[in-house]
Amino acid sequence: MTTAPSLDTAPLDRAVADLREHAASWTATPLAERIGLLERMLPRIGDGAPAMVAESARAKGYDASSDRSAEDWVAAPWALAQTVGAYLHVLRRLAAGLGPVPAKAVRTRDGRTVVDVFPATTADRLLLSGFTAEVWTPPGTTREQVLARAAGEYRGRPGEPAVALVLGAGNVPAITPLDVLHKLYAEGQVVLAKMNPVNACLRPHFEKVFTEFVERGWVRFVDGGAAEGAYLTAHDDVDTIHVTGSERTHDAIVWGTGARGEKRRRADTPLNDKPFTSELGGVSPCIVTPGPWSAADFRFQAEHIVTSKLNNSGHNCVATQILLLPRHWDGTERLLAEIRRVLGELPRRGAYYPGAADRLAAVARAHPEAETYGDDSTVLVPDIADADDPMLTHEVFAGALGVVRLPGEDVTGFLRAATGFADDRLPGSLGATLLVHPRTERTHRAAVDEAVAALRYGTLGVNCWSAFGFLLGYTPWGAFPGHDRRDIGSGVGFVHNAYLLQDVEKTVLRAPFAPAPRGLFTGSPSLSPRPPYYVTNRTGRTTMARLTAYATDPRPTRLPGIFTSALRG
Repeated sequence: MTTAPSLDTAPLDRAVADLREHAASWTATPLAERIGLLERMLPRIGDGAPAMVAESARAKGYDASSDRSAEDWVAAPWALAQTVGAYLHVLRRLAAGLGPVPAKAVRTRDGRTVVDVFPATTADRLLLSGFTAEVWTPPGTTREQVLARAAGEYRGRPGEPAVALVLGAGNVPAITPLDVLHKLYAEGQVVLAKMNPVNACLRPHFEKVFTEFVERGWVRFVDGGAAEGAYLTAHDDVDTIHVTGSERTHDAIVWGTGARGEKRRRADTPLNDKPFTSELGGVSPCIVTPGPWSAADFRFQAEHIVTSKLNNSGHNCVATQILLLPRHWDGTERLLAEIRRVLGELPRRGAYYPGAADRLAAVARAHPEAETYGDDSTVLVPDIADADDPMLTHEVFAGALGVVRLPGEDVTGFLRAATGFADDRLPGSLGATLLVHPRTERTHRAAVDEAVAALRYGTLGVNCWSAFGFLLGYTPWGAFPGHDRRDIGSGVGFVHNAYLLQDVEKTVLRAPFAPAPRGLFTGSPSLSPRPPYYVTNRTGRTTMARLTAYATDPRPTRLPGIFTSALRG
C-alpha cells in the first residue's frame, strides 16, 4: 500500500518566521520609501514582461508569438503595471499633502454618494478614451465620510504589524501579485503568497518583480497544493487570509469538510476564525437591452460577448456564462447568428484548466441541442428554459455559454425581468455586463438607471465586460456586500482599490457602445478603436506589448506606435 509523503513544513515555517520578524519594519516604512519601492518596481515589470508572457502562454499550451498571447500581455505585465501606476498616483497625492481622492470626484446623485475613480490622468483619457468608472457607496454614506475615511493607513490610522496569507489563483497571472500589493499598500501587512500549482511557473517572475520586498523580508512566495495551503491557513503566525478560488475552498478552510464541516457551519463555530477576505466567482450574466442596432453593432457586440466568454478559454471568475436576451426582440436571432459566426471563425482555444474538459462534456451531455465549436472546447446552449438547469446554478469555469430568453413587451419590462433574474436566480455577485444602445439609454433613461441601481454585483460593466474593472487598479474588485462566512457567495471584501476607499458597494464601468469612428454615429463618441483585448483583434498582441512598455516607462515617444497598432486592430 502506497502512503502519501509527509509534508515538509520547514520551508513554510521559515517563510512565515521571516515575515513575522520583519512585519514591524514594513509598518514603519515611511510613505516616501513606499513610493520609491513602486517606482523601482515598474522597470522590473517592463524588463521581465516578455519572459512573463512567454511563460504564461507556454503554461496554457501556445507560443508567445501567437495572437492569443494578447490576453497574457493584458492579464500579466500590463495589469500589474497599470495597478502599480494607480497606487503611485494616489500615494504621490498623499505625499504632496493632498487627500487621496480629489474632492471634486466625490458627488451626490439621487441621494447616493458616488466617487469618480477613472479616468484619473491625462494618459487614461487618451489611451482609454470613453472608458469611465465610478464607485457607489452604501446608502447613507455621506460625501464627508468618504473623503475623511479614505486611506486611513496613511492618515494616522495605520494597521498593526501583521502577516497575511494570499492563496494565489491559477487562472489569471496578475491576481496573485495584485493581491500582494493590496495587502502591502492598502492594509499594511507583509505577505506570504502561496502559488497555485496551475501557474506556479510564474513564481520566479513575481519574485524578480518584488525583489526589494523579498530582500527586506516583507514578501515571500512559496509553492504547494492543498496540503500546504491547509497548513498555512492554520499557522499560528498567519494573521489574515485572502483567497481567490471557489466557495468550496473557502468553506473547507473556515469550516472543514464533510458532515463535521457542515455541522460547524450551521452552528457558526468555525474551525478557522481568522480575518478572511475572498473572491470566489459565480455565474455571471450579460444582459442585452433591445434597441436600434445596426448590422455593425450586432457584429461588434457579438465579438464583445464572445470575448467575455472565451478570454483565457473561459477560465475567468466573471466569464459570461448566461446571456439574457429579449424574447420578443427581432434582434435576438440576429445577435445569436453573429455570435455563431464569430465562434466559427476563431481558431481553437483549448481548455487548459484542470477539470475543464470534463465540465464542458457534462454541459454537452445535459444539452443534446448544444452546439460545439473549436474541437468541443466551446459549447453554446441556445435556449435554456429549465429553471433547474445546471448552467443556471453552477459555474462551469470554461467555454460554455447559455442563452435565456426573457419576457418584456418594452425596454422597461425586459430590464426589470433581466435584473430580477440576474439578482435572484443566478448564484454569485462578482460581476455582470449590461449592453444598451446609447439612443435606447437616452429614451429610456429611468429604466436603465433603475437597472444599474438594482443589479447587485460588485462590478457592473455598462457596454463593458465587467472584467475590465479587475485591470484598472483604481477600481475596487470584489463581490457585492452582504455575504458572510456562513453564506459566502462570491466572497467578502474588496481588493485593488488604489484610492483606498473604505465605503464601497459596487463599481459601475462604462465604455463606448461602438468603436471609433463609428461611435460618432451611435451617440458614443470616443477615440477608442476595437479594444485590443477582443479575441478578434488582429494586432492585440502588439498593442498590448506597447501599452505595457508605456505603463512601465511613460515616454510620449511611445504613443504613436500604440495608436498605429490599435487602429490597425
